[in-house]
Amino acid sequence: MDLPRTAAVAARLVVVAASPSTNAQLRASAEGAPHLTVLLTDHQTAGRGRLDRTWVTPRGSALAISVLLRDLPAPAARGWIPLVAGLAMADAVAAQLSEHDVGVKWPNDVLVDGRKICGILAEATQDAVIVGSGVNTVMTAEQLPVATATSFAALGVTADDDRLVADYVSALDAWIAALATEQSADRVRAAVTARCLTIGRQVRVELPAGGELLGVATGLDADGRLVVVSDGAEHPVSAGDVVHVRAV
Repeated sequence: MDLPRTAAVAARLVVVAASPSTNAQLRASAEGAPHLTVLLTDHQTAGRGRLDRTWVTPRGSALAISVLLRDLPAPAARGWIPLVAGLAMADAVAAQLSEHDVGVKWPNDVLVDGRKICGILAEATQDAVIVGSGVNTVMTAEQLPVATATSFAALGVTADDDRLVADYVSALDAWIAALATEQSADRVRAAVTARCLTIGRQVRVELPAGGELLGVATGLDADGRLVVVSDGAEHPVSAGDVVHVRAV
């Protein structure tokens, strides 16, 4: 892949023909790697998503992108990292799909017209955070794993991979820098909220410890948790599988 714009943005760009998992590969080679090292492939064979789900795609049909972040905000603000990663990717996708409704299902699944085009997984190491993302680019409608997924190709659009990755990495770096500044907290929260399709929706949250929470997502708290109102009480959700409940 020829990615001159991405190479100009990333501190170090590594493109591999295939990778079992770009997050795992970047973690294994992270020693001495600078902030904004990017590892990328269009053939990930054993990727992992949120809640330990597998993410495997046909060769050449999607981009797997992992970014090493070393210039981190204070620990109290790090819960926002997955959310700003979703924001950055949503903005990058929207730049090429201006005629479509692009947003984020909390915390960081990027949706186009209500269907998932990208998933994101942030993982902490001892001294860094690795943010991995998988974007469905040229995957055909027949190759999509579930009916609730989509891709650039399925939408009739040829993705500019270089622009997509460069826009994403640039925005991610800018939002991480903003998280390090207390004065930017309100701006970050407002930007994430504006892109979050979950807010205002009836949701079902499948909780990690079991059970579920039914209610209306009303906003994000100061820690980036999703606030769900159920039976008149507010419940801040820090982790869980969120389902947008369709009106009947």
